[in-house]
Amino acid sequence: MADYPLKFTPILKEKIWGGNKLKDILNKHSVVENLGESWEISGVPENVSVIENGSFRGTSLKKLIEEKKGELLGQKIYEQFGNDFPLLIKFIDASTELSVQLHPNDRLAKKRHNSFGKTEMWYIMQADENAKINVGFKETISRDEYLQALEAGEITKILNFEEVKKGDSFFINTGKVHAIGAGVLLAEIQQTSDITYRIYDWDRKDADGNGRELHTALAIDAIDFERKDDFKLTYEKDVNKSSNIARCQYFTTNFLPVKGKLKKDYSELDSFVIYMCVSGEAEITAKGNTENIKQGQTILIPAKIKKVDIEGENCELLEVYIN
Repeated sequence: MADYPLKFTPILKEKIWGGNKLKDILNKHSVVENLGESWEISGVPENVSVIENGSFRGTSLKKLIEEKKGELLGQKIYEQFGNDFPLLIKFIDASTELSVQLHPNDRLAKKRHNSFGKTEMWYIMQADENAKINVGFKETISRDEYLQALEAGEITKILNFEEVKKGDSFFINTGKVHAIGAGVLLAEIQQTSDITYRIYDWDRKDADGNGRELHTALAIDAIDFERKDDFKLTYEKDVNKSSNIARCQYFTTNFLPVKGKLKKDYSELDSFVIYMCVSGEAEITAKGNTENIKQGQTILIPAKIKKVDIEGENCELLEVYIN
């Protein structure tokens, strides 16, 4: 039985917009200059996480699911997703702006790519002064107005930008245009999908003078053109208490500040639990097995485990599961 807190080897991704914060702040080990993403837990084909601790060290997440099934995922989750891990967990550092993009919903993603859609959320871990993100449009627009702005190279004039700081959190529905701005380090929780429609890339070129591919035609039927103030999330910050940040059919994310000793009981939950450490450090103990978790690290608690002890000082965790 997978009866201990599981750690995975991060899958590090070089990006044209990446920087050094994943190395300098989150202590990810890489010689890459433009390190943009650390995939903490992934079941994405060709990018499947591998366990780095305990008796299952060296085992892929896919193989462990095949062996342990509902004991790892939760019975209902296994019945729905089979051997596919349903979430993709990341840390992202944007040294420069990411492309303006959006993700298709489940229906379109299944039809076009045989994939899940990509609903996601962000938790801002650090942001430079005046750093911004794009979420949605300034106001509701028509399809024709959007295309006119795109063709005129004026899409940024119709986008909604939000200044961000540590602790801010945002929910990104499918179809909503968005972009992480320069100077932002964040944690991302999303459906397992790598399907992105890029609609604008700030006119940047690669070393050979080429722009990145845009997906104008694919995106047009997937965009939500309506202005909706449904993206900024509010939550409590009570110590030693799980306070909900986001809840949807795909995942639940809570903010869990830890000071001293805390006991968690998941007897009523039929799901794995993921802890993302966004500040400080703590000891996570389950079934007599203890693992340390520091800022920028992630641990998965198998669904079979119902009792978890957490001990730390001034540690902040994101607690993620499906219910």
